[in-house]
Amino acid sequence: MRIGELARRTGMSTRALRYYEEQGLLRPARRASGYREFAESDVESVRRVRILLAAGLPTRIIAEVLPCMVESGRYLAPACDEMARDLRAELERMNREIDERRAARSILEEILAAEARDAAVGAGRSGIAVA
Repeated sequence: MRIGELARRTGMSTRALRYYEEQGLLRPARRASGYREFAESDVESVRRVRILLAAGLPTRIIAEVLPCMVESGRYLAPACDEMARDLRAELERMNREIDERRAARSILEEILAAEARDAAVGAGRSGIAVA
């Protein structure tokens, strides 16, 4: 099938599908005319890529783990032990990043709270009521 048909069947734009190809997530055959020829299995591959993207994985990791993923109910499961280790490592990296972002958010909240207190004190001195 051509890229427009794959886009229609998956709900993805042709631009996104070309990006997936650039990232090594799809490998269509090429016709003599240069047109991409996607296989029926690429419909499922796109669905799997979307699940892994929704899980927060970058495309470079998806390209590595995609061949080793199998259906497991609503989501996917790694069929290879080494891929499970890689996914655990990625989860740990994500957790560290979340912790760092929470700490940064707390600092920013404190900065804004201090600014609000300072503004209230300044407004109180000028005789302006602060709500």
